[in-house]
Amino acid sequence: MSTSTDSQRGPGHEGAEATPLANPSFVGYVLTQFLGAFNDNLFKQLILLLAVPAVAMQGADGVQGVVGGQGVGGESGGSDVQGIATIVFGLPFVVFGGIAGYLADRYSKRRVIVLCKVAEVFIAAAGLFAFLAAPRIGFLGLWVVLFAMGTHSTFFGPGKYGILPEILRRDQLSRANGIVMMTTFVAIILGTASAGPIKDWLGPQGGDRYEAAGSLWMASLVCIGVAVLGTWVSRWIRPVPIAAPDLKFTSDYWLVPPSMRRLLMADRPLLLALFASCGFWLIAGLTVQAVNSLCKVQVGLSDTYTSLMVALISIGIAAGGLTAGWMSRGGGDQRVVRLGMWGVVIGCGLLSITLPGGGLMVGKYGLPLVLIFLGGAAAFFSIPIQVFLQSRPPADLKGRMIAVMNQANFLAIVLSGGIYIALDQAVIAFGLPRSAIFAAMAMLFLPFALGYRLEGSPPSWSAGDGDDRS
Repeated sequence: MSTSTDSQRGPGHEGAEATPLANPSFVGYVLTQFLGAFNDNLFKQLILLLAVPAVAMQGADGVQGVVGGQGVGGESGGSDVQGIATIVFGLPFVVFGGIAGYLADRYSKRRVIVLCKVAEVFIAAAGLFAFLAAPRIGFLGLWVVLFAMGTHSTFFGPGKYGILPEILRRDQLSRANGIVMMTTFVAIILGTASAGPIKDWLGPQGGDRYEAAGSLWMASLVCIGVAVLGTWVSRWIRPVPIAAPDLKFTSDYWLVPPSMRRLLMADRPLLLALFASCGFWLIAGLTVQAVNSLCKVQVGLSDTYTSLMVALISIGIAAGGLTAGWMSRGGGDQRVVRLGMWGVVIGCGLLSITLPGGGLMVGKYGLPLVLIFLGGAAAFFSIPIQVFLQSRPPADLKGRMIAVMNQANFLAIVLSGGIYIALDQAVIAFGLPRSAIFAAMAMLFLPFALGYRLEGSPPSWSAGDGDDRS
């Protein structure tokens, strides 16, 4: 492993860039991350919109009422398979997360990033054929492509998160991370919001959703173009040295390393914070699926407006994250967490109330405000916990703690897919409106709001003797 001052400061230190954006390597990095996040969210939201069953008839007030998942006077158009899509996309992060981290240290992170972008081009091309084949084979081809896209993102992540200290000076990292966070949220919002108009423009309204999927093959041309552009700009990132050229692969990369098990068992506040983080991602995974279903089936919005509603959650998270970061600087982490937890419960509770006739209590115009509020509350809850998980472990275990946190969070996302399938079936079986899913989400999150406290300070111990991988 290189120990020179140059490699500690990053290959880009020789320049006199006053800001990160004056560094061509960082500009290439930001554009690569932006285009990848846009593609992921565009393709995923297209699949989720297809996964929601269509409704057939409008009520007298122009809003489609629904009982038990059926459009008033019409068919539901099939089962809601958003849960399957969520499981398929999230599973690679759980299975391959440790291996991805190993590759990012064993090989040059720049090389890993470029190869992942090349793979994205082929995955997007496969998506084109999966859409074309949907009228004959259903969602099977799209599931395969969605799994491949999740796998691509799994291997892209560690290199993406780890390369910044290697291409920038240390004094630029704070500003650089702020730029990355801002541009990533913009990409998520644009990708999610674009899916609805593209589906409304290309796909037939109503009818068989497999036929609708077949008409969306042209959307893959957008994804292919974005992937090609992302591959091109990724080459702007300058080469970086291999972090651990002699690193050996062990079975621990499939599991939680022994050192992390010892740390979590010995540090109860850290273990509870990990569970709380999983709770956030469980609710986050459920929220996207529940909002798609609520807006399309009960409120009767088009795919365009449904995607905009989902994008509003990300706007709330971005605004809430900035506010939570500012409030936490004064040592108010616990106060911020409590506000966030109860905000999530209240937001889900507001969305769960359906009036006689099928309309939401918050109304059409209150719905966007509540979704922004829900996103902001989620950020209030999650940001301090994420900072706690990153800062509390000893220095020699921080990297592995982040890897375990990511795997646990995506396990929660995968679990959210299974829970959504169960909730969807319960709503149908008991003849409930789609808003009832938010009532269940509020009940799931209530134990966190009642019982969780963010507490503790960093322990004064390290991995110690017998650490499995120093």
